Amino acid sequence: MDRNRLQHLLARESAEADRRNPRSKAAYARSEHLFGRVPMTWMNKTAGAFPRYLDTARGARVTDIDGHEYIDFCLGDTGAMAGHSPAVVAEAVRHRFAELGGATAMLPTEDAEWVGAELTRRFGLTRWSFSLTATDANRWAIRLARAVTGRSKILVNGYSYHGSVDESLIVVGPDGLGAARPGNVGAPCDVTLTSRVAEFNDLERLERELAHGDVAAVLMEPALTNIGIVLPEPGYLAGVRALTRQYGTLLINDETHTFSSGPGGCTAAWDLEPDVLTIGKAIGGGIPAGAYGLSADLADRLLSRADLDLVDMGGVGGTLAGNALSVAAMRATLEHVLTDDAFSHMSKLSERFEAGVRAGIAAHGLPWSVSRLGARTEYRFADPAPRTGAESAAVGDTELEDFLHLYLANRGILLTPFHNMALMCPDTTEQDVDTHTGLFAAELVG
Repeated sequence: MDRNRLQHLLARESAEADRRNPRSKAAYARSEHLFGRVPMTWMNKTAGAFPRYLDTARGARVTDIDGHEYIDFCLGDTGAMAGHSPAVVAEAVRHRFAELGGATAMLPTEDAEWVGAELTRRFGLTRWSFSLTATDANRWAIRLARAVTGRSKILVNGYSYHGSVDESLIVVGPDGLGAARPGNVGAPCDVTLTSRVAEFNDLERLERELAHGDVAAVLMEPALTNIGIVLPEPGYLAGVRALTRQYGTLLINDETHTFSSGPGGCTAAWDLEPDVLTIGKAIGGGIPAGAYGLSADLADRLLSRADLDLVDMGGVGGTLAGNALSVAAMRATLEHVLTDDAFSHMSKLSERFEAGVRAGIAAHGLPWSVSRLGARTEYRFADPAPRTGAESAAVGDTELEDFLHLYLANRGILLTPFHNMALMCPDTTEQDVDTHTGLFAAELVG
């Protein structure tokens, strides 16, 4: 790759973004009372000198305050996988909040049992509890795993994504030992005191770590997603399940991103059998919502423990968790929007997206690869596709990603700013996909 030419193209697209978006640029400059000038610091990850500011969003489209419309393949980094403001979810939220009243009252609603039963139908776990984020669902699942096993450590895969859970911010270091993930902020302790780590697709390392006998749970994504999609090799997930059972370790599947693989996530699509399942983001149709599910045996073991405070300040739960508004949004989303039929539609579009990207890569003879997980497709700057998180991190190219993202955004398409991920929603169309295919082929020649 001609890096000088890449820098020229990046400068060109940055200047164009600056020219096209004066109101967003000015709004960013005025945001002196926000930490990092944005409501949440991750928003600064977007390519360019400033983020585009949201005006409206419906379905698979967003508009910014400068009046530009975008085909949105980012979809809130999965949070809007149902599409932006689905009408049925908006009505359920309006009805709950404006007509019935009471967003949060520390009282259950009948919607909650419906949601729990539907999550059981989809994922197989039989007992459910709700949170507002998948991060909290993971935190609480970890605490329950430690309580029931009497073990202190959690094992994760390097570069897996479990939100901002402290125990998950560990990678395999250059010396082969566990080390803090680069950039970890304010860790409460050395992460190796709480966690062990094995690369994804590495059963040998996993068994060595489990053999210490101190791992309460393996917390994992069935496929890595936030470092680029890394798919499991044949037999890997079955091997993980066998090893966790052999060493008396619980298995927690985090389906927050891998929910894209189908209505029951990878757990249903690949016949997985976790002890615990966590999920968040998409299930509320854009309203903050998360959940964790337990097997019946594990739930009974926990509820039979008189020494565990599960109803007050034992460290599991939150005042707003399971509130009436978020539960109403979950019911509307699961019942009417992210249905089995919707996933079929989304996956077919993702196949079309994948085929278009593959054709562009082949036409230019690029050493890149494409991976797909149901409604989610990602291209990487490596061929063959990385098989571990460390391999995937090593082939990252921020300068190239920024050019690709700015080029597309300047022409009306948004990808996830963290990487080259495109997600389909029920409102995405074939024309949307084909628009990206055409622009992707054009950007490869600058």
